[in-house]
Amino acid sequence: MSEILQYDFMRHALMAAVLVGGVCSIIGVYVVLKGLSFIGDGVAHASFGGVVLGFLLGINPLITSVLFAFIMVGLVSIFTAKGKMKTDPAIGVFFSFMMALAILFIGLMRSYNAELYSYLFGSIISVTANDLFIMLALGILVLGTVAVFFKELLYVTFDPEMALASGIRAGYFNFLILALLGLTIVISIKSVGMILVLALIVIPASCAHQLTRNIKTMFILSPLFGIAASIGGLCLSYYFDLPSGATIVIILTFIFILTALKRVKG
Repeated sequence: MSEILQYDFMRHALMAAVLVGGVCSIIGVYVVLKGLSFIGDGVAHASFGGVVLGFLLGINPLITSVLFAFIMVGLVSIFTAKGKMKTDPAIGVFFSFMMALAILFIGLMRSYNAELYSYLFGSIISVTANDLFIMLALGILVLGTVAVFFKELLYVTFDPEMALASGIRAGYFNFLILALLGLTIVISIKSVGMILVLALIVIPASCAHQLTRNIKTMFILSPLFGIAASIGGLCLSYYFDLPSGATIVIILTFIFILTALKRVKG
């Protein structure tokens, strides 16, 4: 580990691994319990459109990907409000639209940009100090919001009708969960890539869910799995010259298999 810390880019990558592994895993608990995996995939695709727009306009892609993630969440929320439209078709329509915009923006670019494709497959070692600052700010915003509205978010996750009857604005907090999911994806997309980011959100929480049904314990175990796999994947990718995002997800998958087997045997 001391050898890795000699290099600035590896120190940035290690900090990004801890941040991404922790934030994704905490939001993942809500995603798993509420069954939001498909919309998470849709928001990830939408965020990539923002990334391409950022490169096209010459500004930080993380900033424009936040905008696109919020547009995706807003459109799905508006069209599915009060049962106007089923959630799955709305997600399918709008994430297809966002990906079409991404392809359109790529067509408008005058030159090939290799860095753009790191957002597809992930490149945690390419995270810069500026990227890390934005990721940290968004991470603090996500975790701070979860801490402030912890009870309300759990309430609408488990029983939205009872939450509404109790005076909690279920629609508002449902949107808040989706907005936090969008920010989490934006934080992670450069580290693990659009294709794999959902795995880092879903798998640690699923591992925790295999071991316990206690919510507080899930919120402890999930980030432990996510951070451990992120650091382990980063170290393996450094020493064996492997793709970092894929290595992290493979480690998480093995952890999930072990926890699932433990539950079956138990």
